[in-house]
Amino acid sequence: MDVRYMAGAFYRALTAAKDGPSLYDICDPVFLRQSCGNSHLATFYRTALNNPALRLVLRRSGLPELRDPIRVRALRDALSAACDDDAPDWAAIGQPVADLVDTIELSHPKPKRVVPPPHLPRPADIDAAIRACGTHLLGSFDRNGFIPTYAAFNLIGDPDCGGRELLMALTGLNARGYKNSTLMFNLARVFIARSATGRLINPPWIGIAEPMWQPVQIRHRTAYYDAFFTEALLAFIDTDLATGAESAASRDAIDQMVAFCLKTSRETVRGPDGGTVDVVTALAPLPHPRFSRFFWQIKQRLGFDVYVPDCDTTACSLSAATQAGCNDPMLQQPLIDFYAGLQVRDGGNAPSVTVPLNDSIDYDGGIVTWIDSLAGERPFGNDLDPTLNLDVLELSFRNAARWQVIETPKRLETLRRIIGFHRRLIESGQFADPKSHIYYLPELYCAYFGRCTAALRALPEAVQRAIDPDDAFAAMREKVLGYVQDELITREINPFDAALALIALGHLGAEPDSFKAPLNCILDALGEGWRGAPFKAYEWNKMKTPTRILVGGPEVTSAFVLMGLALARRALAPRPAA
Repeated sequence: MDVRYMAGAFYRALTAAKDGPSLYDICDPVFLRQSCGNSHLATFYRTALNNPALRLVLRRSGLPELRDPIRVRALRDALSAACDDDAPDWAAIGQPVADLVDTIELSHPKPKRVVPPPHLPRPADIDAAIRACGTHLLGSFDRNGFIPTYAAFNLIGDPDCGGRELLMALTGLNARGYKNSTLMFNLARVFIARSATGRLINPPWIGIAEPMWQPVQIRHRTAYYDAFFTEALLAFIDTDLATGAESAASRDAIDQMVAFCLKTSRETVRGPDGGTVDVVTALAPLPHPRFSRFFWQIKQRLGFDVYVPDCDTTACSLSAATQAGCNDPMLQQPLIDFYAGLQVRDGGNAPSVTVPLNDSIDYDGGIVTWIDSLAGERPFGNDLDPTLNLDVLELSFRNAARWQVIETPKRLETLRRIIGFHRRLIESGQFADPKSHIYYLPELYCAYFGRCTAALRALPEAVQRAIDPDDAFAAMREKVLGYVQDELITREINPFDAALALIALGHLGAEPDSFKAPLNCILDALGEGWRGAPFKAYEWNKMKTPTRILVGGPEVTSAFVLMGLALARRALAPRPAA
């Protein structure tokens, strides 16, 4: 973070000329009155938007069009309806806010092209960086009893979410609290993005993945994170760079994290045949998420107190357990049958995607994100994310024999339809468009595509041919590898971007020259982190609703860098003599 830049941005936010009514001029009369029918909305306003710190920097952020009393009345009436009506008309309530959201001009990063470095770094330097990342992860686990990840709110919102997407969310989400927070965050982001405060909230950065500079970050633990930390420590062991003590500590941490995934985070839901199935919840009950009491109370006040299982956490947890050699009975369930019940069929259950923020892509064959709880709860409605569908494939490839995928025509058809979903996405070029993704960057999709491809290529050739008779993965590989080589690594990147590039390049069998730019980027940045971390925290995944919520952390960066460097090290190792 550039301290001089932040100081200047803070000063400009405090001293900017006020050009019309502010967020507080609009909202105070609605939410600070004695009676508000839906107490959550008033509580949300007071906690999330009317706190002293945000009010300080937003009090001079005004919108000139709100000098029009008719427009102000329409906006306040909509907010009052959201607050007071028993069954709000969310499309009507959202329209005045959506009109304002459409005045925001935001864009995704467009890094400039750079001259590639001339040489590969020394193998010894790669090894040293791997050891630094492994030591960081093990040290964090030893201090905390788990490896933490952090969430941070970026109130300026996501460039892909305009007024149309706001209305999709308001009408497609189920939980009223989540609708409330989406409405209010989107109203606030207009005042932020169109004022000097925007440059304070959203400073510029190098590369694609956004650095997590936000001063308030919420530490927590989920099975999804433990699954990827498990993979990182498995990669550390496989490099043979860990000492004997570090290998033993890694194994112990892996065992504990797999247990957290499959035991602590296990949840029973209804299966497609009416029976029950064990899946993995997105957020285990207290005390397991390891929130501080302060943040847990804020989380409940803001309306984020109900979570349900999801297909991605389930897939990644079971994949990590499989890789770790676990034989938990949960792995014996042919979960591909459960996923088939959540697969979109054109003209069939396509309406199951209730929040279609990425409706420019063809959903047919894809698996939706959220799993109804046994009580029938689905607070987030449902959406469909491409990267999640790679994780479902990867898990299924690793368990193809156990689940008798090849021997069961329906299971084989389910996999082929997911592959067809990806093939259309990749061949159209839409995989490289951030708008095609709900929770991830296109660059991360490329890395996970490499990971998925590696799981397929590890299967016997006859099994590969049965799953992919048209050799779709070979065609997709060319497109994805071309994007990484011709776009991602030819531009300014940061260490997290570089790690994603290495994972894609390593798994997809790229030529050694392709590794130069990402390897040099990572090694040049080694030591940039704070408090002994090798690297800073960067965006791993995100939520687009209710606002842009980034998830990552310095440990996450270490995990991805470690996995990327391990693959590069293997790819660059001297070939044995014939």
